[in-house]
Amino acid sequence: MDGNDGGLVTLSPAVSQFIGRPKQVLINGKWQAARSGKTFEVYNPANGEVIAHAAACEKADVDLAVAAARDAFDTGPWRRMTASERGRIVWKIGDLILKYAEELAQLESLDNGKPIAVARAADVPLAADLFHYMAGWATKIEGNTIPLSVPYTPGAEYHAYTRKEPIGVVGIITPWNFPFLIVAQKLPFALAAGCTTVVKPSELTSGSTLLLGEILMEAGVPGGVVNILVGTGPEIGSVMTSHPDVDMVSFTGSTGVGKLTMASAAQHLKKVSLELGGKNPQIVFPDANLDEFIDAAVFGAYFNAGECCNAGSRLILHKDIASDVVARVAEL
Repeated sequence: MDGNDGGLVTLSPAVSQFIGRPKQVLINGKWQAARSGKTFEVYNPANGEVIAHAAACEKADVDLAVAAARDAFDTGPWRRMTASERGRIVWKIGDLILKYAEELAQLESLDNGKPIAVARAADVPLAADLFHYMAGWATKIEGNTIPLSVPYTPGAEYHAYTRKEPIGVVGIITPWNFPFLIVAQKLPFALAAGCTTVVKPSELTSGSTLLLGEILMEAGVPGGVVNILVGTGPEIGSVMTSHPDVDMVSFTGSTGVGKLTMASAAQHLKKVSLELGGKNPQIVFPDANLDEFIDAAVFGAYFNAGECCNAGSRLILHKDIASDVVARVAEL
């Protein structure tokens, strides 16, 4: 991993120990191997070396994890806690992310290949911010009263109101481009609302999410509230999206898989949240300051190796400057 000064970062003893043992999965508050006993190799994308072995989950593991989340939702303490109690735990998760920030950044860089300076400056602290932010929202999820006017009962008074309740079990499926940050864009929202979850990170980049599992346990999240599985989309992702005891699916990834996710979830009329890829245009007119724009255009398109949902990967150029912009972008 490249450090801020261009040198190599030595893995901390904690990270070396973490990747040195088989990556188990978290089901009902306990770390365990896949039911089949199968594992698969995890590679360092920088040099192709095997850095870890992860549990290869299958349908049986999904069934166990969903059952744990269902039981935790139906009979466990999480949604019955006061909103303040949940908020304090979600806030503590944010604090612990900052406590283990260096370990998380090293794992993110090792798994994903991004410069550790980016993981230290962006992925990890932004994730902590999201947990802290949602901790405050736990006490602010409110319904409203509704004035009714019913023409066929003149003079009658009614009391009508809405009350927001947790959806239930939420399946969370995250990609490999921002593994830790994107799970933080989903999980604290579900937790603050009182939901329970089954989380599937990309099998390519599961390290930071598994370490988050240890952080959740340290923060006092009850068993079964967050279950973390590792495996491929066909083996476990599709099982999660079609599982009858999963009430909502939150997915970030490709448009093609997003369509499959929506179709699968429709079998049981699940709620679905999709964040998919796109082509984001940067529009340039002749009066633009091209000296400033060229740097911004290349950064916007190629930050994180271009693997951003909002990467500025399309240029729409006025014909008077088109050839100049293309040449300068290509040179940079």
